[in-house]
Amino acid sequence: MQNVSHYLRNLFAVAAIGLLLVSACQNKPAQDGRQDAPEVTIAAAANLTDAFEYLGKQFTAQTGVRVVYSFGNTADLTSQIENEAPFDVFASADVAHIDELIRKGFIAADTRALYARGRLVLWMPAPDKLRISRIEDLTRPEVKVVAIAKPDVAPYGQATVETLHTLNLWSQVEPKVVYGMNVSQVKQYAASGNADVAFIPLSLVKAGGGEYIEVEEQLHKPINQALGIIKASNKQGMARRFVEYVLSAEGQALLEQYGYTKPSNE
Repeated sequence: MQNVSHYLRNLFAVAAIGLLLVSACQNKPAQDGRQDAPEVTIAAAANLTDAFEYLGKQFTAQTGVRVVYSFGNTADLTSQIENEAPFDVFASADVAHIDELIRKGFIAADTRALYARGRLVLWMPAPDKLRISRIEDLTRPEVKVVAIAKPDVAPYGQATVETLHTLNLWSQVEPKVVYGMNVSQVKQYAASGNADVAFIPLSLVKAGGGEYIEVEEQLHKPINQALGIIKASNKQGMARRFVEYVLSAEGQALLEQYGYTKPSNE
C-alpha cells in the first residue's frame, strides 16, 4: 500500500505542475502582433507597400499600436472609402483624390497633408537580356511588352503616359503596353517575364533587383502624394498619431530611404 500511496502522491504532483505550466502559458503576455493590441487601419496606395510596411513596424515599436494596411490603386481605395470601408487614414498616390474626398465629406479637411513626392523609373528586371539605356529605346523591335499602371486609376500610370507623350513616343509605344491595376501588379508583370520592362515607382525597386532609368521630373506633372484622416473613423487619436509619425522628421527620413523626396508646397 505504501508503494501505491507513494505512486499516487507523485502522480498528483506531476499533474499539479502540468496544470501550473498550462496556466502560465495561457496567461503569458502576447509579443509583437498580439491580437488584443490597439490597431489603426490604413488605406495606402500600392507604391507605398515596402516603405509603409517598414515605417509601420517602427511606429508600432514606439507606440504599441498595430498598423493594418490595405494597399491598392488610388482610385479603387477612394471608391472603397466612399462606400464606407472601415479605414482610419488614407495615404493617396496623388493630391486630387484626397481633395475629392474632402469635398464629399469623407476626410477631415484639417488633416490633409502632403507627405511625399514620388519618383518614376523605367525598371528592367533582367538587364543582361535586354539592354536599354534611355526611354527612347522602348521603340526598338526587341522590346515587345511594356507594363504600366492604368492611368485612369493610378497616378504613376498617368505620369508614365504624360512622359511618353512629352517625348513623342506614345504612338509607337502604346501598341506594346500592357496595363496593371496598380504599380505592384505592374512590377510583377516584369518580374515574372510577362513584360520586358515596367514603369514603376523608385520606392518599389529593391537593391540588387535589376536596373532602372530614372524618369526626369520635368517630363510629367509632379507626383505629390497627400493623406488625410477618415471622418467616420472611431480611432481619431491613433489615426492622428500615425499621421504625425509619417510627417515627423523620422518618418520623412524613412520615406527618403525608399526614394521619396520632400513634397513641394502647392
